[in-house]
Amino acid sequence: MNNPLQSENYSLRQQLETLLLEARRNEEKMRRFDQLERQLIGAGSLLELVHLLLTEYKLAFAVEHVTLALVDKDYEATRILENGPGSDSGLSGLTLLQSSIALNALYGEMRHPCLGVFSPLHHQALFNTAPGAIASVALLPLTRQGELIGSFHLGSADPERYADDCGTDFLERLSEVIAICLESALSQERLKQVGLTDALTGVQNRRYFEHRCPVEIGQARRYKHPLACMFLDIDKFKRINDTYGHQTGDDVLRGVASIIQAQLRSGDTIARYGGEEFVVLLPQSEWHHVRQIAERIRGSIEETHFQAHSGHAIKVTISIGVSMLPTRDLAGASQLLADQLVAAADKALYLAKHNGRNRVVCDAALPPGSAKQPLWRWIPALPGARWCRWMLAAPGELIGALKRLKRA
Repeated sequence: MNNPLQSENYSLRQQLETLLLEARRNEEKMRRFDQLERQLIGAGSLLELVHLLLTEYKLAFAVEHVTLALVDKDYEATRILENGPGSDSGLSGLTLLQSSIALNALYGEMRHPCLGVFSPLHHQALFNTAPGAIASVALLPLTRQGELIGSFHLGSADPERYADDCGTDFLERLSEVIAICLESALSQERLKQVGLTDALTGVQNRRYFEHRCPVEIGQARRYKHPLACMFLDIDKFKRINDTYGHQTGDDVLRGVASIIQAQLRSGDTIARYGGEEFVVLLPQSEWHHVRQIAERIRGSIEETHFQAHSGHAIKVTISIGVSMLPTRDLAGASQLLADQLVAAADKALYLAKHNGRNRVVCDAALPPGSAKQPLWRWIPALPGARWCRWMLAAPGELIGALKRLKRA
């Protein structure tokens, strides 16, 4: 009589212990998820938020594959993520889409998580993994005001992990939190951009440049790639303001900023330094390429037909000073090196102004192996300047010139 009761009692105790153990596991999971949710809400930038989703949630969910797709119609997220510190890491698994067409096709009219068997036809593009690596998936639509702004994807090698009959309450809450955090992060980034953008020209301002320059120097030191700085100043800009008015001067500033930006890559930095001065950072750019870019900018501005509000044509030119971060002896703080880099470009700009304007002058401290331009090219075309050019030319050029004079 006692044996059946004891067996039943033992079985009940085993079941109770199993339930308690499962409850403790679930409690621990919920505690971890709560911590991660708080981290998402407290993320200080879009980059930090994306990093949390792609790395921390992979560990929290204990799944093999986690990816994220964001709709980025105006390339806003692209610019933010490219320019953020640490943008070279933590973004594996992120896809930026120009439209929501693909996501609308994926979810149809549904706006709640989809769980089920992995389909190579429908899901391979979301994960880009080797065939057979994923058996089941959980797809979380990210929506705000009824519009799809992205999609969060979890992939598991366990076919039972995300069965289509599993509950989705937690995943629905997670998708709502992620969508809200993404919208909030983008709003914060927009506010930052307002404070770091020049209202007149639309390019970055000096405050942004002073923040960005040490970051770029840190990257150059870490990866040992070249970094160039250009200081640009519109020639005789005060005369334009005094002659044609400040409204025309503003138009010229906007036009010049646009021309400079058109010659740069997406990873380069342009900022209005103050007044009619601009400054540019060109990471991973060799010396001869920097000179070519500077000359293209100078030539494009000289060839552009600016027009005053009165209808008069305005000739605008620009002077450019160029410097390079030394490839050796980079000891010291990044801020100190940033100050030295800008000061060298500013000094070269002063020489460009002093030697006649509308020219590119490079810092005297050329990197090893760089070819200096003949000095006579930088002497202004003043009366008698040809004699100076001959004196500074190579010996062969000087002898040839003297022979021609003798024959004449």
